[in-house]
Amino acid sequence: MKANTVVRAEQIESIILSIRGCKVILDNDLAHLYGVTTGNLNKAVKRNLDRFPNDFMFQLRQEEYDSLRFHFGILKRGRHSKYLPYVFTEQGVAMLSSVLRSKRAVQVNIEIMRAFVRLREILSTHKELARRLDQLEERMTDHDEQIVAIFEAIRQLMTPPERERKKIGFEVKEPATAYGRDVRK
Repeated sequence: MKANTVVRAEQIESIILSIRGCKVILDNDLAHLYGVTTGNLNKAVKRNLDRFPNDFMFQLRQEEYDSLRFHFGILKRGRHSKYLPYVFTEQGVAMLSSVLRSKRAVQVNIEIMRAFVRLREILSTHKELARRLDQLEERMTDHDEQIVAIFEAIRQLMTPPERERKKIGFEVKEPATAYGRDVRK
């Protein structure tokens, strides 16, 4: 990447990964943004290792790295390191600004911090939206029961009550019989 090229926010947001429950950026992606080699980035970090505790930077385990390799597709020869990569959290990227002191590093760090902030805002918006949907669903459940009761009441009002009808006309009574004979005679 050229020194005068401006880093776009979308470019930074696309390289932020979620690993071990943390939002992180791979060392080779950071090196590309800063315009240095991954080896030089890691050397600068190792010279200042006391500034990078485990919650700022950690090395991927083999299964995590294999998962990333599978996720990003088949590897081409020479494109990926033979060493397990390091990943940097938001705090680790901020600490990199004290280790890498070029103008480009400062500009890139500012953009990376903005990208992390935007990502946090998006996630909090989604959490708030999910909470509101849950509340709405609870209210709708109560309303559904009430609406069903209203419809039942309307159906009862629409159904006319059944009254006993008086029969019109004559009623023919069968003759009383005793042992098969007519007894009225």
